Amino acid sequence: MTEWLSAFIAHWGVLAYAALFLVIFVETGVVVMPFLPGDSLLFAAGALAAIGSLNVFWLFLLLAIAAIAGDTANYWIGRKIGLQRFVGKGIFFLKLHPEHVQRTEKFFERYGSKTIILARFIPIVRTIAPFVAGLGQMDYTKFLGFNVVGGMAWVALFTFGGFYFGNLPIVRDHFELVIVLIIFISVLPPAIEFLRSKFRKQVVQP
Repeated sequence: MTEWLSAFIAHWGVLAYAALFLVIFVETGVVVMPFLPGDSLLFAAGALAAIGSLNVFWLFLLLAIAAIAGDTANYWIGRKIGLQRFVGKGIFFLKLHPEHVQRTEKFFERYGSKTIILARFIPIVRTIAPFVAGLGQMDYTKFLGFNVVGGMAWVALFTFGGFYFGNLPIVRDHFELVIVLIIFISVLPPAIEFLRSKFRKQVVQP
């Protein structure tokens, strides 16, 4: 990813900011595209900012705006358009799977409105959470507050994490492994919750 980003920045210059903005906006704002590499992309961009390829403060500002705007768009998609338009139906060969929606709804049941913040750090769930919040008619003022806090925290953690740690020799020499570790840590909480729910179902069955 860093090699691809470096080549892109070298060729397109400041347009790289626009491309990164678009990827983060789409990952958080288009409910059927939860698979884009948000965490790893932020970390890699931060690492490149550390060597002068990008300005880390502009990077943080623009990508935080992209994350907040993306969740806002996703909220209004859920609120105005509704679930039946997306779940189980192909849109440009993409589908929103019912189990992803159910998993996100369970997050809301357990954590309430704080899900908007917590979901930022969990792939797939972070894309669907604002959509489900819109479906559930969550008060927009409350949603916006959690959205801003969560978006800024998510972008700051991974961007500045990449900026300060991405070029340490041990990280740079094992960058792909670090990215895999970031993804693993991101998906660990929902995986644990999934296994716990399976275990509870087995316990209650006669």
